[in-house]
Amino acid sequence: MAKLGKRTRAAREAFAGKENLTVEEAVALVKSNATSKFDETVEIALNLGVDTRHADQMVRGVVGLPNGTGKAMRVAVFARGPKAEEATAAGADIVGAEDLMESIQAGNLDFDRCIATPDMMPIVGRLGKVLGPRNLMPNPKVGTVTMDVKAAVEAAKGGEVQFKAEKGGVVHAGVGKASFDEAKLVENVKAFISAVAKAKPSGAKGAYMKKIALSSTMGPGVTVDVEGAVSE
Repeated sequence: MAKLGKRTRAAREAFAGKENLTVEEAVALVKSNATSKFDETVEIALNLGVDTRHADQMVRGVVGLPNGTGKAMRVAVFARGPKAEEATAAGADIVGAEDLMESIQAGNLDFDRCIATPDMMPIVGRLGKVLGPRNLMPNPKVGTVTMDVKAAVEAAKGGEVQFKAEKGGVVHAGVGKASFDEAKLVENVKAFISAVAKAKPSGAKGAYMKKIALSSTMGPGVTVDVEGAVSE
């Protein structure tokens, strides 16, 4: 068995026996033990009581974190003419049409969010097998297929987070950096939990939120009291 490093041992000892904490307690514990040399991301994972194989149990949505993510988002936009110019002016990193499609087909996926005007969807649709599995496919339900590309780009750059339930009903996202103040991380975590709660699908049966856990990029995870977190 591999020998654990000093930092890892210390973190495990700090987390030992602690579970079902309040959001405030969990954030404080995760933040204080994020001691890597880089600014770790604080991550949240929610285990939901849904079966994503059924359309009426799919969970997806978008939430604007009140204090941003701390991550520099690279945004790609499919648009032509004035809308392409609008996207560029709003701060989009990559703007194009057929040329952007060909670049993505060649394996260039150096972006975190993909936005498209409705008229571009016949082109974007050809990239479903590439963008879909990476949760990058533009979708009107989360505001990434829109004529208001300026607002969409600014929202993405400003800390908007998309979420989608994966196989097994797990929703996962980064909700800030360990360098954030505790109060700002708490605000972000609560905003994310609230958004997922509001996205409860009509087909969900029984307990919707089964488990919530917080962790940092390199640290252990700790569970959050679900009832307390959802009722706030």
